[in-house]
Amino acid sequence: MKVLVSDNLGETGIKMFEDEEGIEVDVKTGLSPEELKEIIAGYDALAIRSATKVTEDLLASAEKLKVVGRAGIGLDNVDIPAATKHGVAVMNTPGGNTVTTAEHAIAMMMTLTRNIPQGTSSLKEGRWDKKKLQGREVLNKTYGVIGFGNIGSIAADRARGLKMRVVIYDPIVTPERIEKAGFESVTLEELYRQSDYITIHVPKLKQTTGLLNKEAFDQMKDGVMIINCARGGIVDESDLYNAITSGKVAGAALDVFETEPPGKIPLLELDQVICTPHLGASTSEAQTNVAVAVADQIIQYLKNDTVINAVNVPSVTGDLLKKLGPFLSLGDRMGCLQAQLCNGPLKEIAIEYSGDFQGLDLSPVTTSVVKGLLAPLVTDDVNSVNAPVLAKDMGINVTETSSSESSDYSNMIKVKVITTEMTTIVAGTIFGKNDPRVVRINDFSVEMVPMGHLALIHNLDKPGAIGSIGTILGENGINIARMQVGQDKDGVNNIIFLRTDTPMPDDILEKLRALSIIKDVTVLEL
Repeated sequence: MKVLVSDNLGETGIKMFEDEEGIEVDVKTGLSPEELKEIIAGYDALAIRSATKVTEDLLASAEKLKVVGRAGIGLDNVDIPAATKHGVAVMNTPGGNTVTTAEHAIAMMMTLTRNIPQGTSSLKEGRWDKKKLQGREVLNKTYGVIGFGNIGSIAADRARGLKMRVVIYDPIVTPERIEKAGFESVTLEELYRQSDYITIHVPKLKQTTGLLNKEAFDQMKDGVMIINCARGGIVDESDLYNAITSGKVAGAALDVFETEPPGKIPLLELDQVICTPHLGASTSEAQTNVAVAVADQIIQYLKNDTVINAVNVPSVTGDLLKKLGPFLSLGDRMGCLQAQLCNGPLKEIAIEYSGDFQGLDLSPVTTSVVKGLLAPLVTDDVNSVNAPVLAKDMGINVTETSSSESSDYSNMIKVKVITTEMTTIVAGTIFGKNDPRVVRINDFSVEMVPMGHLALIHNLDKPGAIGSIGTILGENGINIARMQVGQDKDGVNNIIFLRTDTPMPDDILEKLRALSIIKDVTVLEL
């Protein structure tokens, strides 16, 4: 079996491939997309970091490819849905660089505070700008952490060691969990108003893109400093530039950018901005850790069908994977659907299995549900290994019950999610041998294929509803690929699921919501 290493990987990891009997490894870094596409058909596994782009086009040419292993956390450069469609497992190494990234955020804060880069460059140019480069102490300053995941919690702990007051905002983690760790839980608005420093440790999602924008900066204290070692695009770079030049923001420390490398952008011309070229995970210790981890994971998958730290395949042995495959996929999609339906910090995930599951160990399905639920909400390093641990750390009670009886289907999975604000229920089953279906959402019976660009529409059950919706979409060039309609028990309200070929733009959503028969429209991505 052949492994291609297409990005720089620690020598320890490469040696593991070389020493493994039955594994042949080639190291070919710096390939263009065309060059990689020409040779990928001959490989069973691909080991990457952030440079290689694993696209639909590349995967279509990867006839033998079974697994892509990322030495690191982020998978922005991998088309995960396309990989899943082509049967390619995608793995990352989430634990190898959390400490390194958190330490970098703290180092950036201290460097920014004491003007160290400016002092270094001015001194080397023969100047003695002692008065001009006066800094400030961090003692007793307020350190605002957005995102209390693995990295954010470590950064918070390090700031506490510097005798800073630490406040945390995380819309998913309960205040009790944050306070139990010894920190203050605040709203995002409170964090903006109170913080002398704001550090970002959330994934780049639709809801976090542009999170720190003009509206956010306007709410902050004068003289606040911004640190971003998470993902580019979470901070609006144009708005940050304006906030710095206006004097609202005293400085920013950036390790990530909207486009990488960023090239010459106005933001980097400001003396108040210090920056590094995405070095958050770049220490010798971290690179050794992730190289060893990704090599071991690829070897275990190729030789034993054992899945470790995969983001699109549960971590189970090969034999069980074959039996549970359809249920694992269903559980993951139901969890992802719940993540988009519920609001508020999670308290409980109750999973009920009913029907004939032929004595299978269903714990991997439970894990798949939890992973699918947490992945869009928490961070981009959730996988089947750490999902149960993350749920426990967040104070989420996960329960699992089984019954041999099922009234409507031969087998069914029901997932009830309880938050501080609401309770939602989603049920699903398998049609035939491999086709997952969602058959219930709260009080509505449906038959929904859980994939693609979806819109969930609550409407009054009156004539013309479907026609009005179709007219608006048709006039705006939105093609309906599939539609399912469900009715509540009293017959007054309908629920409509639309799957469209393309996502619905915001202006189209507003037109739908303006219809008198429409109660609500929720966009879903599965």
